[in-house]
Amino acid sequence: MRAVGAFQRSSLLLRRRRANNKPYALVPSGSFCTDNGFETTSNGSSRVNIFDRHLKRKQRDRAAWLTRPNDSFVDAVAENLLDRLEDCRKTFPTALCLGGSLEAVRRLLRGRGGIEKLIMMDTSYDMLKLCKDAQQDAHNDNIETCFVVGDEEFLPLKESSLDLAISCLGLHWTNDLPGAMIQCKLALKPDGLFLGAILGGETLKELRIACTVAQMEREGGISPRVSPLAQVRDAGNLLTRAGFTLPSVDVDQYTVKYNSALELIEHLRAMGETNALLQRNKILNRETALATAAIYDSMFAAEDGSIPATFQVIYMTGWREHYSQPKPKRRGSATVSFKDIHKHFGSENQSAQPS
Repeated sequence: MRAVGAFQRSSLLLRRRRANNKPYALVPSGSFCTDNGFETTSNGSSRVNIFDRHLKRKQRDRAAWLTRPNDSFVDAVAENLLDRLEDCRKTFPTALCLGGSLEAVRRLLRGRGGIEKLIMMDTSYDMLKLCKDAQQDAHNDNIETCFVVGDEEFLPLKESSLDLAISCLGLHWTNDLPGAMIQCKLALKPDGLFLGAILGGETLKELRIACTVAQMEREGGISPRVSPLAQVRDAGNLLTRAGFTLPSVDVDQYTVKYNSALELIEHLRAMGETNALLQRNKILNRETALATAAIYDSMFAAEDGSIPATFQVIYMTGWREHYSQPKPKRRGSATVSFKDIHKHFGSENQSAQPS
């Protein structure tokens, strides 16, 4: 289970500070998980569930026991997400970290954002216990930490109770992603900040191709083995639909190298990122699995014998509306026409051209 922690990224700031113990508290709460198939909402309408939330909770329980200390990919994503706090002048006394890479966010926070109280929430009790036990490795000074068992789809939080909401590699497993983001916005105070990182549609494209070819050869058909993920063009629409102001979206692509395809699967299990589709085929033929590994190696192996795996990470930033935020002028309030600007600068450019 030793993964090669090599990844490619344009700019990554790694800072090391002295470790300090922090106070913590364990807050019991109900675990809110959705049912399989169709779910009836409070207004009587129904929606289709794509992911098995009960299975995802079990996978995260398993990941708590398999997780690798200082995972290079997970740490890179968490560090890049938390770097955005250094661009903000204001502080965020009360923060929520929900699902995904909880331990990495808690360890790499290192006093950024002026956080005084940190609420860590996950559907998995074992994952929260892992974060609680790893407190001696964290670098957060004088932060009151609470651990809450809850679901991202049903936030057990009061409206306007948070200054900051962070989700690092967790929200892409929700059945109602817009609804989860709307709940995050409602939980924020005015001028509160939302930071999110989700896996994008180009993630594990090599594995998708290898699985498809192997299933066509061995089984004569295909079944979904890799979960559907959001596209980059959808991220901005999600922020706008959720009601966030000043939305910002950017994308990073990481290439992680492994010794074999089986080592990639072990890494996905350790991150809790294995398939949780409701309509999945629950039985994986041994011959199909071996064929997938062989095809992956033959199609994508590098000269040094390692195999690459692509992870596309979409970073989202949004604020809850506040009167102090910059706003566009009212439509029709402009005093200068673009035609006049074009005529003015166009004539200058023509006169500046040599005859």
